[in-house]
Amino acid sequence: MSLVLDPAAQDLLFREARTANTFTDEPVTEEQVQAIYDLVKFGPTAFNQTPLRITLVRSAEARERLVKHLAEGNQAKTAAAPLVAILSADNEFHEELPQLLPHFPQAKDMFFAERPVRESAAALNAALQAAYFIIGVRAAGLAAGPMTGLDFEGLRKEFLDDDHTPLMVVNIGRPGEDAWFPRSPRLAYDEVVTTV
Repeated sequence: MSLVLDPAAQDLLFREARTANTFTDEPVTEEQVQAIYDLVKFGPTAFNQTPLRITLVRSAEARERLVKHLAEGNQAKTAAAPLVAILSADNEFHEELPQLLPHFPQAKDMFFAERPVRESAAALNAALQAAYFIIGVRAAGLAAGPMTGLDFEGLRKEFLDDDHTPLMVVNIGRPGEDAWFPRSPRLAYDEVVTTV
């Protein structure tokens, strides 16, 4: 066997994991979200930067404000999900670099003094962290429903500020009845991998 991860864990995280479209009404606890974050925060990023920000949408009032910014096909499932997370990139992440990269604190000003450079780095590394977050949700035995069908600027104005760029919205919970669409095809190894 080429992988050391137990086959059941491989199924949980990848082969059997799916994007959920319906959820049960079982709540997702703060303890579960904390456990997810405490696991996935160790995923690698450039310069150990941590630009991902997670906004948990729990109240009915906040959920109503969120749903109006989603594409029509995403509204009902988001309104019914036990928990929704808005994932965004903090474009001022560089302020934390002296703490996160103590052996190279000058990286903050040497590489990230200019806003366009920070925005590019934040987008890439927060997207990496968002992928880790989805895997963490699966590791908790929950299903994730990540979505990018939304009004990003409206969402930013409603929930964030000019220093944060929304990446996606993720519905989280235990999968409900008829939660899955048929799995779409994936590219084969030989279609993706080349050797030089």
